[in-house]
Amino acid sequence: MATIAPEALQPERAGSAEEADDAPDAGFEPLSAEQAAQWRAAHPPQSPWPVVGAQAVAGLVAVALGWWLSDGDVAVRWSVAYGVLAAWLPAVLFARMVARRMRVQAHAGGALMALMVGEGIKIALTVALLLAAPRVLTQVHWLALLAGFVVTIKAAWLALWWSSKRRAAMPRGAAIGSKTG
Repeated sequence: MATIAPEALQPERAGSAEEADDAPDAGFEPLSAEQAAQWRAAHPPQSPWPVVGAQAVAGLVAVALGWWLSDGDVAVRWSVAYGVLAAWLPAVLFARMVARRMRVQAHAGGALMALMVGEGIKIALTVALLLAAPRVLTQVHWLALLAGFVVTIKAAWLALWWSSKRRAAMPRGAAIGSKTG
């Protein structure tokens, strides 16, 4: 069995964690103003509205499927619709906040704070809508409500994934950061 010597007896290490934190990143070079402008031109900000539109379409499909599969059960139909609404309405408000923030072009710290506050509002509104379901609907079919909610939420992730695939397939401008002599 091997034994480990106490730190005092171990050979001196090549540096400490504090020194590593203070050391500059080896391969990092900040972009010049021209390079940053090129990068912004090649990577325009994405609008949140296509994602909200995809959620609306998926929600309408879920409601139509709920209508067709419910076999005349009105509680199922309204529950699916309410589940879609509980996911889509907060997303619309959040997208409006994000779109407004994109127009202002504030500094990164303010944008991050607005994003966090907006997401908090979105979560609080979603929870409030879900908790209000028994008071709003005369009879709640929880499985149908959850199905409408999940389909609408997943549509946002699928729309973002599809959008990123499309952006990755688009040709980019000239290489950024190449320095000559």
